[in-house]
This record gives sequence, structure tokens and C-alpha cells, in this order.
Amino acid sequence: MKFDVVIIGGGSAGYAAARTASDLGADVAVIDKGPLGGLCILRGCMPSKTLLRSSDIMSLMKRAEEFGLSTGRLGANMARINDRKKKLIKEFSDYRAGQLKDPKYNLIQGKAEFLDAHRVKVGKKTIESKAFIVTTGSDHAQIPVPGLAESGYLTSDELLDSRELYKSMIVLGGGPVATELGQFYCRLGTKTTLIQRSGHILSASDEDLARPVEAKLREDGMEVYTDTHLTNIERTKTGVKVSFTHDGIEKTASAAVIFNALGRTPAIAGLNLEAAGVEVEGRRIKVDDAMRSNVPHIFAAGDVVGMHEIVHIAIQQGEAAGQNAVAGQEEQRVDYRLRAEVTFTDPQVATVGACEKECQLSRRPYLVETYPFDDHGKSMVMGELHGFVKLLCDPDSGEIIGGQAVGPEASELIHEIIAVMYFRGTVFDVAQMPHYHPTLSEIWTYPAEDLADQFKGEKRSEG
Repeated sequence: MKFDVVIIGGGSAGYAAARTASDLGADVAVIDKGPLGGLCILRGCMPSKTLLRSSDIMSLMKRAEEFGLSTGRLGANMARINDRKKKLIKEFSDYRAGQLKDPKYNLIQGKAEFLDAHRVKVGKKTIESKAFIVTTGSDHAQIPVPGLAESGYLTSDELLDSRELYKSMIVLGGGPVATELGQFYCRLGTKTTLIQRSGHILSASDEDLARPVEAKLREDGMEVYTDTHLTNIERTKTGVKVSFTHDGIEKTASAAVIFNALGRTPAIAGLNLEAAGVEVEGRRIKVDDAMRSNVPHIFAAGDVVGMHEIVHIAIQQGEAAGQNAVAGQEEQRVDYRLRAEVTFTDPQVATVGACEKECQLSRRPYLVETYPFDDHGKSMVMGELHGFVKLLCDPDSGEIIGGQAVGPEASELIHEIIAVMYFRGTVFDVAQMPHYHPTLSEIWTYPAEDLADQFKGEKRSEG
């Protein structure tokens, strides 16, 4: 079996690569070990956001009296919540499976293993190709914590399929998966404790973005410990006990189950990359911004390259890899200037472009202003007072280089700044653009105006 391009993995990055290469006229094959659909659809974005919708509604129902309303006795039925999730995910996965089964993609189901730089085997089949694109995604990271493996734990995979509302839960980790699902269970009635090793949750972001989320988690009833060191985990008659240090003090927390959300790692086990001569850095496949590995005809995209584990970036990477893998096509490179990320906690956290932490580490000059939601008309009438928006701009031109929002509908609000940054717009543009009142979106005008004022009235029109 010989092809022009073989894609190993049929998730978001893999399908984008296959579609792009096929559209350019390449003879394409997709190898996928199954089930078809990819991480986002089957075990990531879509099932988790389906569940979160239920807990968000529950949270609002608990606040009914605040808005002059009354409700009856509240309760959560995890089986019915999961039935709704299963129905939706089946629709999404069936659609993706149907796309992959299009004859032009020559779908081969099974696990691929490199024999050399131009051949892989799948079961008893040997497949040869001019180019390969590895898009095998990620697996749960195995973090060495004393007693964790022996005590047993749940991962996000199990929680997304669970039909049980646990009495109590300890969440290990403070990233997006830990905080989103931890808040979900907490709001539905699970006594929840979150233990984070770093000084604040969402440790990759600026600290000020994390603090409103921490405050809201505690309002929801969650115990949140940051800047900790895990020392031991052991089973008890009623569940598990976690020992850790916090503020120099030995502490313990007990619960029925542990949710291990200590991160993910690129899924390269079993690929036999060594046979193809592909270099890895840590566990990720090392690529340039054309998604090319050290072997010129072998590319990689998505979580397996371990840079930005985000679906729309995986799609961009897959499209670039698909184009660059086709002989004779002009090389396409991925531009991360508009890198956007969202955490769907309540309040939501959304970012695009540079953050203060990045600017400070790279010594990039910037100006910054913020504005809080608790002083903004629309968010006040909504009763959503946590958080703020932040704009960063170039101190010479006023061009916006980054934006962050932590607050109501931050995942939607951030797209205004993405659009402005796409066209290299300035703080003067945002300040002058008409914004309807009262809306959440008009909050961007306040930091934009404050930044524009720092230019001492200079008239600017760049962007």
C-alpha cells in the first residue's frame, strides 16, 4: 500500500491535515486506532462543556432568590445528565467518523508503528508513503506521587462517563480540566477539595486572572489549597487520604475518590519513532513552525507536539502540515501571535496574544490597563461581579498585543480583541468603535480609553 501522505491519528489535527493534503491532490491515507472522533469530541471539549452546562444552570437556580424568583427542591441526576451528553457526543462523533470514512481518505483502522522513515505497519499491513503526519494526540500524564497509583484514582475519561454523583472528591491539579470538572461536581453537591502544587490555579496564566476564579470556587463551597507539596496518598476504609504541606504545615484531606488532573503528555508510545529517526524533546515530537520534524518528510501536529493543546491551534497546525507535506507546495508556517485560550470555569477565563508574564520574561515593553466587572453596568444587572478585562498594547504605536478577560461570557468577549488584533488594530480603534449599551462587550472601551490617554492625546490611526 503506497500513498503520497499518511496521517497517523484522525482527531482535529489529523482530519485537518488529511482534508488539506487531499484538496491539494495528494493520495492520502488516515490511520486511526479508534474509536473515531478524536480527543476533543470523545473525551475533551465537547463532553466536558455539555456537562458544565448542567452545573451552570444549577448554580443559577441556587441564586433564584437574588433575582426575586423561587424554586422547588433542587437535585441532580447524573445518569440523565450523562444521557444528554452521550446523545450529543454520538452526533458529533458519528459526523466525524462519516467524514473520515470518505473514500478519498483511505481510512485504515489500527495502531501504526514505524518500520523506517518511509514505512509503517498496521497489524499485518505494511504501508509506504512519501510523507507522514503524526497527530496521535495526548494521554494522561503519569506523575510520580507517593501512593497515588496504589490508592487508585479517576481521570477525566472516567468522570466524563460517570453516572454517579460522588459524596466527596479530592482534585489533584489546578489546570483547566481540574478546575472545570472540579467546579462541576462541587456545584452539583460533591464535597470537593482542590490541591494545586503551584502558587495559584491556572498556573500558566497571569496570577491576577486566577484569583477571581479561586474566589468563586470557594464561594461554591470548594476547599482550595495552592502552593502545596504532595507527600503521600493512601487508601482508607471509606476512600482515600491525601497528605500534603501547605504554608509549611502538614495537612490531610479525605474523600471518597481522587480525581487525578495532573496534566497530559504527548501520545507517542508504541509509534517506534526511533526507527524513523524522529527526534523527541522530553516526550513531545520536536517540530519547527512549518510542523516539520528533523526528518524532512515527517511532520507532526496537535497535542503530540506538546506546545498548545487547543483545538483551533491543532487545526491550524494540521492544515500547515497537510500543505507542507504535499510536494511542490509553498511552505506554510503557523503564526502563534493570535494564540487564544479559554477555561470554562465560572467565571470564565479567556486570553489572546501576549500576557504580562510573557512580556516580563522576554523583556518586551508594554502598557496595560484593566477594568472590573463589578463596576460595569451590564454585568452588575446580571449579578456577575467577579473578574475584569485587561488590555496590553505596544508603548510606541498603541497596537494591541494581548487581551485577557476573566468574568461572564469571557469566551465570547475575547473574540472582539482577536478580531482587532487580526487586523493589527490599536487601543485607539477599540476606544472609537461604537459599542451598544448596555452590553458586556462595551467593557473593552474602558481600558482602551485609559491606554489611549497615556499617549497624551497623540492622534494615532495605525491598524
